[in-house]
Amino acid sequence: MLEADFVIVGAGSAGCALAYRLSEDGRHSVIVIEHGGSDAGPFIQMPAAFSIPMNTSLYDWGFETEPEPRLGGRVLATPRGKVIGGSSSINGMVYVRGHARDFDHWAEEGAAGWGYADVLPYFKRMENAHGGEPGWRGTDGPLHVQRGQRENPLFTAFIEAGRQAGFETTSDYNGSKQEGFGPMEQTIHKGRRWSAANAYLKPALKRKNVSLVRGLARRVVVENHRATGVEIEAHKQIQLVKARHEVVLAASAINSPKLLMLSGIGPAAHLAEHGIGVVADRPGVGQNLQDHLELYVQQESLKPITLNSRLDLFSKALIGAQWMLFRSGPGATNHFEAAAFVRSAAGVDYPDIQYHFLPAAVRYDGKTAAKGHGFQAHVGPMRSKSRGSVTLRSGDPRDKPVIRFNYMSHPDDWADFRHCIRLTREIFAQDAFTPYRGEEISPGADCVTDEQLDAHVREHVESAYHPCGTCRMGRADDPMSVIDPECRVIGVEGLRVVDSSIFPRITNGNLNGPSIMVGEKAADMIIGRTPLPPENIEPWINPRWRDSDR
Repeated sequence: MLEADFVIVGAGSAGCALAYRLSEDGRHSVIVIEHGGSDAGPFIQMPAAFSIPMNTSLYDWGFETEPEPRLGGRVLATPRGKVIGGSSSINGMVYVRGHARDFDHWAEEGAAGWGYADVLPYFKRMENAHGGEPGWRGTDGPLHVQRGQRENPLFTAFIEAGRQAGFETTSDYNGSKQEGFGPMEQTIHKGRRWSAANAYLKPALKRKNVSLVRGLARRVVVENHRATGVEIEAHKQIQLVKARHEVVLAASAINSPKLLMLSGIGPAAHLAEHGIGVVADRPGVGQNLQDHLELYVQQESLKPITLNSRLDLFSKALIGAQWMLFRSGPGATNHFEAAAFVRSAAGVDYPDIQYHFLPAAVRYDGKTAAKGHGFQAHVGPMRSKSRGSVTLRSGDPRDKPVIRFNYMSHPDDWADFRHCIRLTREIFAQDAFTPYRGEEISPGADCVTDEQLDAHVREHVESAYHPCGTCRMGRADDPMSVIDPECRVIGVEGLRVVDSSIFPRITNGNLNGPSIMVGEKAADMIIGRTPLPPENIEPWINPRWRDSDR
């Protein structure tokens, strides 16, 4: 019989960290349930190839939204990793902790013990940062974090253009000062993707007390309001994986709420619609869905120095060969090597816009956007007020859930995106880009009025693939909380949720880093370890924030 002290559903960013930490003292047995397969092979491990696994059904659940009413009825992809490492095996490998104020906001919203002082020690414990601000970064954790080489002069031009436009620069946005233009960090190590599987799960699986079980989780088995195991489908058979102590869902912001609802935990009326008996009426399950949206602002390059010359089949073959033989060259980076976090307006106290800069002009499907050379900035607001939901399509565990983000449903979202486009144009117009700057490819020089910009956003905005918030953490007496600050599902014993679904509000930047941190911190709670002592060091806040955006 399949049985362990702890049963974790999902071998993703948080689940891998959980498996590693729950098993490290050897006293507890752990089973990790994962529906996906191996992460072996060059398309996952080669950093530059990341657009391939993200668009491959073998590695991706293949979720998509319902038609989004404010985006002209467009259906947007919602990729989630269905593979060892979860989404950390198919993501863009950008490493961002989030801003200190993000976590302080969590604590203010009822997630006591999750303020910045409380989470900083866990970020430091998990990191092995190659570079970064001393005293703020970890240097001996499992997760290797590096900076790119920034050999292309366009990276330097982007950072210098931000400075010329009057913005701050920062040498480490994951240190004391997030605000500004500077180098971007990557979860890449020795030329390979450094996923949660490579960092945490593979070392954990070498221990006798950790095992991996392949199968589709159908529901959590709850007896007398206590989770006792997980029902899975494997080899066309229904099996029970028993948990002596606890079941932990780490199945993503899409699959964790789905599993709770299939198990009778969620909004009672919705469960009844699908013939599911109510174990715990939690109206917040599947609500509070959030994401980041982004646009590409693309510019022609006057000099032939961009990656556009390396997108033909022959060049790709050479890059692949160099990577296979030496783990070096253009295949060994995600090409996101310069970044920025800036504030949109006076009166905003910490950054609410993120930039990824890329020395190429490519479309979302990886094809070139220009006949010649080009470069682009991915830009988007960090804290949209729009909220969506994940609900059941049916009571069948094999059916994909109904995903509605309600993108751009708040009027502020439109003003924010117009500002993002105009601000990017201002940055590209600085002297630092003069030797390289050709015509604007997208949105295009004739797209200037509010109405024209709104139409462009409606047609071209895309998800940054940062879904979160659907099993919100908060006070136990808050009816919309799904879990308490110990990650325990309210109303059911022996059951926790530990992944990006618990975020009360989305954090600044990419979510892989904070998802791993959640796994690290929750592991101490689950096995009753004394939490790491808080570190009360103050982050840098722009002294001009009340008066200026820069």
